[in-house]
Amino acid sequence: MLVEEKLREIIGQLQDPFLHKTLKELQAIEEVNIKEEKAHVSFKIAISKLNTPEQLQLQQKIVELAKGSGAKTVGLRFQQLSEDTIAAFSAFEEEDNNLLKSGNDTTFLAIASGKGGVGKSTVSVNLAVALARLGKKVGLIDADIYGFSVPDMMGITKRPEVRGDKIIPVERFGVKVISMGFFVEDNAPVIWRGPMLGKMLNNFFDEVEWGELDYLLLDLPPGTGDVALDVHSMLPACKEIIVSTPHPTAAFVAARAGAMALQTDHEIIGVIENMAYFESALTKEKEYVFGRGGGEKLAEELRAPLLGKIPLGQPDWDEEDFAPSVYRGNHPTAEIYQSIAKKVVSLP
Repeated sequence: MLVEEKLREIIGQLQDPFLHKTLKELQAIEEVNIKEEKAHVSFKIAISKLNTPEQLQLQQKIVELAKGSGAKTVGLRFQQLSEDTIAAFSAFEEEDNNLLKSGNDTTFLAIASGKGGVGKSTVSVNLAVALARLGKKVGLIDADIYGFSVPDMMGITKRPEVRGDKIIPVERFGVKVISMGFFVEDNAPVIWRGPMLGKMLNNFFDEVEWGELDYLLLDLPPGTGDVALDVHSMLPACKEIIVSTPHPTAAFVAARAGAMALQTDHEIIGVIENMAYFESALTKEKEYVFGRGGGEKLAEELRAPLLGKIPLGQPDWDEEDFAPSVYRGNHPTAEIYQSIAKKVVSLP
């Protein structure tokens, strides 16, 4: 037997696909009509956005639940919620999902360097993957808007989806990724001035549906330019890792990025020395191609620990699952990244 109260209770537990509030909370079930002789029930339901794929998914769920309650046929009419209701719950939802709001549990981790060419993006990508392999929920923003490279490094070939007013990041190796590279055609150069770059970066926080994250990594552009300044102003509570090579001069330049972080009250949690040495596959001897001591010198100057030394080497390529800069989990270099990730996770 079909009972209106029972149907309202069951259907009312479903959520509006965009406001993420139950139909009961939104008082969205406006009519329930039952024809017992035909075991037919019809609903009139208000939702926030009409004629979307999400509406079709909701429709299928309603029909499934109604038939599970004894209906043989189900009729559905959708209409739009009032503007006041949408505004009230949209405001709440926007505030609730804003990664930059106070009280958010996400740890922001910026990967910085004083100059280009030290492998900062490679470190960012592999550290993000290492954190995901530890079971953490990880996002990665390719904030190097002029020199974006993360999608190519991770072998990402598809672009983000747009769902309602939100951009859905692309997920690869358990990491949610957003990059300027998704929004330009054919590797075109980005010719923008500072304010436009800051606006795009802000969109990466506000308009991307990140969901719940433990860590959000930001692959910063090298140096201390506009984007780096914007990140420092947007994220008052951010941890930083400084990447350098073993060469003393590279360490000297990297210290500028560290000094900038300290001036803006960002916490430097450590230094990573990239391209620290080359290990011969035949003899296992280490050759210090770019010199020695730069990582230790930088860590000492910044009063931060040296989290790890990454050797010079190319990840193994798999043509079927191509990701040219990501080390497989059993690779010796991947194990170094796992060790660094464990140190990051253990920090208070």
